[in-house]
Amino acid sequence: MCVLRQQVLAVFFTAVCAPVMAQGIAAYRIDADAIAAPLAEVGDALRGRAIAGNREQSGCVLCHAIPGEKISGNIGPPLAGVGARLSGPQLRLRLVDSTRINPQSPMPAYYRVDGLTQVAAAFRGKPVLNAQEIEDVVAWLASLREVAQ
Repeated sequence: MCVLRQQVLAVFFTAVCAPVMAQGIAAYRIDADAIAAPLAEVGDALRGRAIAGNREQSGCVLCHAIPGEKISGNIGPPLAGVGARLSGPQLRLRLVDSTRINPQSPMPAYYRVDGLTQVAAAFRGKPVLNAQEIEDVVAWLASLREVAQ
């Protein structure tokens, strides 16, 4: 079942996302359930942790239990151990556009700008996080290898 699912995902989700240079969006390629190539320079896990914990910048803490945070959400899965469950490229796709994995995902597309309809005019065509911030959060998430007790 798992191999069949992976094959179906590979066929269904293989896509090339065109760059939108006017908005500063780096080109990326989706293969199966991942974006293999980094969007920017190697991420910094400390900056990624700061971004994830910032309610105004990313909002991650509003939906996910984040290690070290006293107040966090429970809509999304806890992030403890996510680096052991998912690869960096898999994490990258989930940040760029989680609806490529689950079309019903309540998680916002942090980097995708096309095809979004319920966006305030001031934010249209602008990603929530830039390419470097995505890579920083990927680096931090990939470092979360232990599951909370």
